[in-house]
Amino acid sequence: MSNEDSWRIKKRQVMLTQPTWFGTIDNMKKLPIFLNFSGNGGVEQMVLNLIRGFGDRGVAVELLAASRDGKLPALEGVRVMHLGRHTRLALPALVRYLRTERPPLLFVAKDRAIRTALLARRLAAAETKIVGRLGTHLSQSLRHKSAWQRKLRCLPIQYWYPKADRLIAVSHGVAEDLRKTAKLSRQQVTVIRNPTITPEVFALAEMADYHPWLDDAVPVLLGVGRLTRQKGFDVLLKAFAQVRRRRRCRLLILGEGRQRSNLQQQAHRLGIDKDVAMPGFSSNPYAAMRRADLFVLPSRWEGSPNVLIEALALQLPVVAADCPSGPREILKNGAYGPLVPVEDADALASAIIKQLQSSRPREDLPQAVADYTLEKSADTYLQTFSELI
Repeated sequence: MSNEDSWRIKKRQVMLTQPTWFGTIDNMKKLPIFLNFSGNGGVEQMVLNLIRGFGDRGVAVELLAASRDGKLPALEGVRVMHLGRHTRLALPALVRYLRTERPPLLFVAKDRAIRTALLARRLAAAETKIVGRLGTHLSQSLRHKSAWQRKLRCLPIQYWYPKADRLIAVSHGVAEDLRKTAKLSRQQVTVIRNPTITPEVFALAEMADYHPWLDDAVPVLLGVGRLTRQKGFDVLLKAFAQVRRRRRCRLLILGEGRQRSNLQQQAHRLGIDKDVAMPGFSSNPYAAMRRADLFVLPSRWEGSPNVLIEALALQLPVVAADCPSGPREILKNGAYGPLVPVEDADALASAIIKQLQSSRPREDLPQAVADYTLEKSADTYLQTFSELI
């Protein structure tokens, strides 16, 4: 049985069993969600996945969106409202919405949107419960900032976040960091896994939208992500240069970003540029995941890396940096793939070589990410909402 067939059977089983939260949420006229659209981000995709999951469970959704260019997704059965070009500029419209509609609960994603929603609730004198979702390990993202920059970033969080009715973290690492940074109690933060694995992942994986190297017999290592310092592709290039000296292989990096030129120059200096391809952003990295030989996540920090989850769901062996946070939780302390120290190119190279030589069956890899399905994530979110209203 294919992964997609298994997914469909599981979905029918879920829909036949009405969850305990359904009656409470069904009493709401609608579930408003506030989100800023700023490119092809993982946050936007995760929230769009959730919206579909909520709709599958009979929950009406209104998407309150900020977007610089005004381009918003067309979602079947969802009323989409453009509140402004930026999160802060959306404040007046959000105040009017809360004052007029008085929804029992507002779900918000991203830091600035959460703070804006809490301010809007105060200005509207509304009793709406605010639930915020966070996917970034804040401490690590600020590690290389100056002391005053860190303080400037954390003070608004410490003021506003305790006023939220619940904050949702995408991993235990993010949750613990959030509690420390915002001075929150354990009860104020709930961990809910991302709705990463959808039927589309498996369908897109079967399409022919992939790089020609993946048709060759030469092993291909795959990296996916923005070309930024956070993603650690400079470390991957150093490691790949070591691997390449020991065996024939190639490296394919799907993504775009401001580090492109630096990475290309680095590959040239290392003498590996002919075996490294960076074709840019791909809307369908899953076709490459289905055909590559190894997925490598060299990140310096993450919240919960969706690309690592997707690779495992598609039975692609992985190697990951043991960065805060997510990889250790996803890989069950290394049971489903080796973890190496952050920024350690030597250790990364050794783990890559070992994985390329491994004969471990791929079929058990999806077990690592069973909690990251759209159904399970949507159910858990709705259960959390029902506890608050």
